[in-house]
Amino acid sequence: MRNSPFNSLRRNTMASSQSTFVHLIAGGVAGTVGSSLTCPLEVVKTRLQSSVTTFHATTCVSGVGTVPIQVSYQKPTGILMCLKNIIQYEGVPALFRGLGPTLIGVAPSRAIYFSFYATAKNKFNRSGWLVPESKMVHMMSACSAGLLTSTATSPLWVCKTRLQLYNGRRQRLWRVIFSIYQKEGIRGYYRGLSASYVGVTETCIHFVIYEHIKSKLRVHKLQTRGGQKSAFDFVEFMLAAATSKTIASIVAYPHEVVRTRLRQQESDGTRRYHSFFQTLKKIALEEGRRGLYSGLGTQLIRQIPNTALVFLTYEAIVSFLCKED
Repeated sequence: MRNSPFNSLRRNTMASSQSTFVHLIAGGVAGTVGSSLTCPLEVVKTRLQSSVTTFHATTCVSGVGTVPIQVSYQKPTGILMCLKNIIQYEGVPALFRGLGPTLIGVAPSRAIYFSFYATAKNKFNRSGWLVPESKMVHMMSACSAGLLTSTATSPLWVCKTRLQLYNGRRQRLWRVIFSIYQKEGIRGYYRGLSASYVGVTETCIHFVIYEHIKSKLRVHKLQTRGGQKSAFDFVEFMLAAATSKTIASIVAYPHEVVRTRLRQQESDGTRRYHSFFQTLKKIALEEGRRGLYSGLGTQLIRQIPNTALVFLTYEAIVSFLCKED
């Protein structure tokens, strides 16, 4: 009775649910850690990608009150200049603008992504029509997880982008949410979603390379250490994640610029960017290759440590929770 098919099915279902929960927790914590530590570089990257001319607001004391005045400065072209301008004109807190919605979004985003990726990979491996642990399995798993996550979390990332590009007085998340709905309707929360879908190619490249490097490291570990785990394993995971993300980011970077342009709000209220290909063509014609890769340096400086931190935290938590079980 104990070994009945029903009991076996129940055990498999419980094991699958437990595995999904582990990946949910690991993905959520990993994303939160990475985003918190690299937020200033994310703000700089968004500013460099945007076409909006930057303004800062200040106040001057006049008589009995304060009169707000607007002073403009030229859009910075480099990482250090952008950092300097933000700190000088807007203060250090501006470097963490958008962190609220980022943290609200990144935990469920990473949790959804990693758990769905693990579930999809398991299903594809057992499908019978795909070679287990093949590049096609990794690519299809990453693509499925990327499309689902992009759709589910788009409103949060639109709000985050608007907050990071806003540089007047402190803006609150609920004001941004209300403003988008009032001026653009529900569709406003999904600005740039087409670019996010195109960006799934970056995720596919990233995970295919990451899984390939991991498989090579496993073989090397078996040959040299007999498969025994060590603290160096996590260093290898970090290097694998950083290498794969760097390659993927360089190949697919223009979609990031297009997505930011689609999500931004023009100062005069008009929309210059309407669709993925229209925006891509407009940037290429008006700004050339430099425009399509604006902010890439900041992206790499931010993404390499961020990705390494995320994957290190993720692999460590999965390893710990699975060991506890």
